[in-house]
Amino acid sequence: MKSAAFETLGCKLNFSETSSMRRDFEDEGFELKEFDDKADVYVINTCSVTLDANSACRKTVRQALRRNPDAFVAVVGCYAQLEPEEIAQIEGVDVVLGAKDKFHLLDLFDDFVKQEKTIIHNTDVNEAVDFHNAFSSDDRTRAFLKVQDGCNYKCSFCTIPLARGASRSPKIATVVRNAEQLVAEGFKEIIVTGVNSGDFGYGTDENFYMLLQALDEVKGLERLRVSSIEPNLLTEEIIRFAATSKKLQPHFHIPLQSGSDEMLKIMRRRYKSDLYRSRVELIRELIPDACIGVDVITGHPGETEELFQESFDFINSLDVSYLHVFTYSERPNTHALSLKPVIPKQERKKRTHKLRRLSKKKRFNFDSRFEGQVRPALFEESEKDGLMFGWTNNYVRVAIPFNERLVNTIQDIELTSITSEGHFLSTLSESVQQEEQAIAELIDG
Repeated sequence: MKSAAFETLGCKLNFSETSSMRRDFEDEGFELKEFDDKADVYVINTCSVTLDANSACRKTVRQALRRNPDAFVAVVGCYAQLEPEEIAQIEGVDVVLGAKDKFHLLDLFDDFVKQEKTIIHNTDVNEAVDFHNAFSSDDRTRAFLKVQDGCNYKCSFCTIPLARGASRSPKIATVVRNAEQLVAEGFKEIIVTGVNSGDFGYGTDENFYMLLQALDEVKGLERLRVSSIEPNLLTEEIIRFAATSKKLQPHFHIPLQSGSDEMLKIMRRRYKSDLYRSRVELIRELIPDACIGVDVITGHPGETEELFQESFDFINSLDVSYLHVFTYSERPNTHALSLKPVIPKQERKKRTHKLRRLSKKKRFNFDSRFEGQVRPALFEESEKDGLMFGWTNNYVRVAIPFNERLVNTIQDIELTSITSEGHFLSTLSESVQQEEQAIAELIDG
């Protein structure tokens, strides 16, 4: 029996797709190994977003070949689509597969014998028109469900449309079946993910709002979360639905990228800052306890000191909960490369640091609102220093003394005190403590 191991570089969407590949190999009789183990086949699913994509890929290939010099090494995914020739120069790579072919590795090779020369099986990204279902989990409690792929937007800084092709998605009925399978496997929470999830149903008579309504009806599903949604696609009806839904959690992650309208135009974004503010204010009006996350890019070409300060002031004025701050990095074949002025890298890092300090302040202020409150939290199976961790419905990180019986359960807890690590040390609510004491007595008796 041949063995296979997988490594994912990049986003949650990549993780869900790698999980799908793993299942395909397992169905074909392969023994699945951890990437740290010796295997016959290594599959590396790459990302194109980070500046160090090449070095990360090269390092991962070397790690695989140290474990088994005779292993068949396949490099697939976004970076493989964008820079196949570059990857082919990495010693030991047997095949490079882009967006269209990464799910067809088993169809293209039978014996997975090491090649004398790297095979590049890469087609025009415009031929990547099929949707491949995928889902994964980061533990036994939460699953990431892919509902959309590709992107029709042409943001100045982004290579994803070049790496993944046009926006596409399955039918709602297909997504619901996948969700039902995840519930049957014991997952309590599903996080819908995609390149541009809110664009679900593009070109069809279905849309993202309809998808959320359908997933809200899945029997046995206790929690539903959206990984990220563009502000122009986060409609008022979606926000109002979230305010009344029992399953859709009060947590929104909404990319902004800049709080300056001039920068948003330069970046080729599809909204202005006033629309973003209106979305945040409506959420706060209807769901006051909701967690709101924001994506921001610093140092994009054209971002003068004045425009950065305008963006900083706008974000500072918003009642949001945390920021994901990304330092701009040059990507081949993007419009941003033609823009001026180019911001020195040291200045980019300085701006990133300033926004990350703001993020810590906003996160602390948001979390502190709930000190002393009782909220529901879903607990994970991992244990650290005698504690188990979980997330409240509104995405506050909490910890209680480890109790194996509480793994993958939702419990009401009291948020008592914030630690320097940024999570709440918590206690079970009084009613839950009484239930646990009764169970313990039954076990002891």
